[in-house]
Amino acid sequence: MKRTLALGGIAAGLLASAVVAAPAHAADEIPAINLANTNFAAKQVAAFWYGQNKANLINATPYNVETTLPTKHVSTGGASADSKAGVVGSSGDQKPSTATLKNVNLPKTTGKVFFIGGDGKPHWCSATSVQSGYKNLVATAGHCVYDTATNKETLDKWVFIPGYYQGKTPWGIYVGKTAYTHYDYDVYEDGDRDYAFVTVYNGVTVTGASVDKVKNWVSGNRTFETRADAEKARNDLELKTTGWAGDIVPVVDYGTVVRNRHDESKREYVNLFAFAWAQGWGEQYRTLNNPSQQDVEALAAKLDQTRGGTTDFKVSPGTGVTVTRISHDEFNSAKWHDDKVGVSEDWKTFYFAYNNGWYKVTLWVNYDIDYKLRGHIVDIALKDVGTLGSNVGGQGLAYNQKIGTGIFVFGYPSGSHPDGNYAFTGKTLKWAYGKTFKAAAPAMKAEELVGIKSSFTGEGSIGSSWLYRYSNTKRLGYLNGVTIAVSDTDGNKRIDTSVSPYFDGETLAVYQYAAKFASGKIV
Repeated sequence: MKRTLALGGIAAGLLASAVVAAPAHAADEIPAINLANTNFAAKQVAAFWYGQNKANLINATPYNVETTLPTKHVSTGGASADSKAGVVGSSGDQKPSTATLKNVNLPKTTGKVFFIGGDGKPHWCSATSVQSGYKNLVATAGHCVYDTATNKETLDKWVFIPGYYQGKTPWGIYVGKTAYTHYDYDVYEDGDRDYAFVTVYNGVTVTGASVDKVKNWVSGNRTFETRADAEKARNDLELKTTGWAGDIVPVVDYGTVVRNRHDESKREYVNLFAFAWAQGWGEQYRTLNNPSQQDVEALAAKLDQTRGGTTDFKVSPGTGVTVTRISHDEFNSAKWHDDKVGVSEDWKTFYFAYNNGWYKVTLWVNYDIDYKLRGHIVDIALKDVGTLGSNVGGQGLAYNQKIGTGIFVFGYPSGSHPDGNYAFTGKTLKWAYGKTFKAAAPAMKAEELVGIKSSFTGEGSIGSSWLYRYSNTKRLGYLNGVTIAVSDTDGNKRIDTSVSPYFDGETLAVYQYAAKFASGKIV
């Protein structure tokens, strides 16, 4: 949805000389959400991605939330300028490249943003560095920052890696500090405003890493009585260290019998001796060879005698037996048996014959569950490598451009066409060229989009940068869109269209506001 805003303000890059009209936004109309609001928190995020030989980076998969629009769900829209067209940036005026170029020099500014999705797993989208006074700004799709899947505010452990390739981070990792988007996207998930500008800390690379086992932190083989106690210990650990690789795991406390079953207890099948100890029967039962015939008959009288039938008998609070009708062959599999009774070699299962049927008896105890921390503390030494813009440059910003403008799209497409053909791997940066046209996608609450003909497939292309007047020599241009979805518009089961929000004066205002903030170093 559009809102009428007063015009005013100044937008200028370092080398831009023109003063342009821009909509004025109150600060509270541009949501700002912290991603990592302290240096230490940012260091922990970097350690998460660098740790375990970059396993989380290497195993990350393309983000698949709000990606492919169904056939015929992209229609003619009504995108239009809300003020005079303009550009902002430090790259200066660019001579436009055309699709006739045989070789396109790919921009250094483009890379991947990595984060933890709503499913708790590592994922990535495409993104680009954008020029700002502090050289610390990244642009991508809004839903590659804001968690629309679970309605949390933002995705966790957010970083930008320009030039990423199979675990390589040629210019370092840039941890996200604060995300900015349009009010309508933050509140209404308005697809017409599905973009975000993120300030990032200075980049870091690894100078060394040491890994200590968790047991070196805890005293001995420490356990915790409840999961809540273990989670508190883990949180304390994470506050003291730069990285943590591992999890909380349940362990059975065989020394504590839980008389009344609850969520932090577990039924375990045990041998006769453990069963006797759990009941406190005394030493006389430790020499018991097998249940008495009287015991067997008493149980048998209450049995479910249907084939495969199972019956539970509670012997005492926290202990009991399970009796199951079995086949004659299973009865004969007992280590020791005669025609009427038998026992397994591990003394966990007893067998008996009754009323022309065969049965097995298993003994169980309801034990307490404790918890341990399993994994590693990762202490990573990081080195500052400077600002994002100093290392890879930054694209300018174009807004209110006329429909039909030629645009280069750069991103990491991946996944298959609807017909199952995998055209792109998502491993390397790709480009497409086309002219914009008006589009709409009601499924995304979007009536004012722009589209471009492109075969970019799937999840990896989300967040791809749309560059206006891209210079093949300078590898710079003006950001004029970000891919938010792809579609097969003609129904031939091949992706043929990418769509983006139309960048107008309101986009400019969000960009300007985000560009005002510094990020600083994390080491």
